[in-house]
Amino acid sequence: MIMVTTEYVPGYEINEALGVVKGNTVRAKHLGKDLVGGLRGIVGGKMKEYEEMFLEARDYAEQEMKEKARELEADAVIGIRYSSSSIMNGTSEVMVFGTAVKIKK
Repeated sequence: MIMVTTEYVPGYEINEALGVVKGNTVRAKHLGKDLVGGLRGIVGGKMKEYEEMFLEARDYAEQEMKEKARELEADAVIGIRYSSSSIMNGTSEVMVFGTAVKIKK
């Protein structure tokens, strides 16, 4: 599955737009990592615990979007965009969306 943020796939022609596909998730770290992350927020430094949570959330949302594109028998997803927000302290929501398309070389 080709996935791009551009509105086209270089070297390919878009035959058909199949529709918008999306994936999203809300993630939280367990209490121990949330406490460590909170301490880092006080003393400063890279907040690895939250970075890890965000990366896991993004990967999950991408996989969900890709699966929905496969269900439509898409060859690619174009125009991919990401959105994130915090639902509450220590949580992250990530949404990813794009247009599922059929392409030919």
